[in-house]
Amino acid sequence: MAVLTEEQTMLRDAAKGWASESAPVGALRKLRDSKTKQTFDPAAWAEMGQMGWAGVIVPEAYDGSAFGYLGLGLILEETGRTLAASPLLSTAMIAASALQLGGSDAQKLAWLSKIASGEAVATLAIDEGAHHAPARTALSATKGGAGYVLNGTKTLVLDGEAADLLIVAARTSGQPGDTAGLTLFLVPGDAAGVGRSHLSLIDSRGAAKIVFDGVEVGADAVLGEVDKGWAVLEPTLDRAYAGLAAEMLGSASAAFDITLDYLKTRTQFGQVIGTFQALQHRAAKWFTDLETTRSCVEAALESLDAGADSRALASLAKAKASELVHLASNEMVQMHGGIGMTDAHDAGLYMKRARVTEALFGGASFHRDRYARLMGF
Repeated sequence: MAVLTEEQTMLRDAAKGWASESAPVGALRKLRDSKTKQTFDPAAWAEMGQMGWAGVIVPEAYDGSAFGYLGLGLILEETGRTLAASPLLSTAMIAASALQLGGSDAQKLAWLSKIASGEAVATLAIDEGAHHAPARTALSATKGGAGYVLNGTKTLVLDGEAADLLIVAARTSGQPGDTAGLTLFLVPGDAAGVGRSHLSLIDSRGAAKIVFDGVEVGADAVLGEVDKGWAVLEPTLDRAYAGLAAEMLGSASAAFDITLDYLKTRTQFGQVIGTFQALQHRAAKWFTDLETTRSCVEAALESLDAGADSRALASLAKAKASELVHLASNEMVQMHGGIGMTDAHDAGLYMKRARVTEALFGGASFHRDRYARLMGF
């Protein structure tokens, strides 16, 4: 487990306090019951921007704090504990990373300060089917006029309906399945030809299906190099995997704490159920998996901060986190018994969020296979 600096500890504690007071699980219930199709609370996102959380990995030259990926991971973990709905992952982690990895000076100047302040929402539009398969991009970008014309569809785009900026993976050459021939484009969310529709997910957060119908962009919209977008996309996705794993760790930790409190207070057959050996064994297994996953997540985030090849560690973190939240959500419901099956209890919200995050950006099997390939197994 990482030894946190004083500044990192203060950041984590501040995030914990804010999430419990300003974005508790009840806030997700309110978002769900409002039926507005919003994927997050704009006021909460504005507060995050004011606190500097949206700019944790953004360089100081663009009004960020350059506090690092571990720092942002700590915030994501704490917001994950309360299932806080925000564009922190899509914008502050993923989009900000893509812009720093492949953006020109003009592109960085145009967007990073807005992201750091919470003024802009940006997201990555990558997947086109039911499963995470970034190399299978088929959305086409053909040369036209002074730039390119985009045609195709992206699905399950995080915060896609609210995004001011879409970072779109398109194919400029090659065939779906090839990593060569991909190009990333910066597309304004309100560009002509962009059609966005709401996708209701079981976790009450939602995502967007986005259709690009003859969307014209200039040559200056290319992020990185034409046909070489994989060089920017892959490390961006590694940051997405590690960041999402941090959030999943937080939700699994909260589920454990809530369940442990229940085990210590609920009585059955005249005894506190936490004294039953079978439940003790299950809780011990859960705790062990939590600590193992924490080590994997923090190793991935520290590797990103060190500028090392983080591909294997990022996939390891996401695979372990996917397995963990599946276990945690199941155990939370089962150990709470009948009440765990009701909507009145938070167990169902944790389970629904777990099922979405398990599949988002690749499930455990996807990342086990990727890890094996990278390690040469």
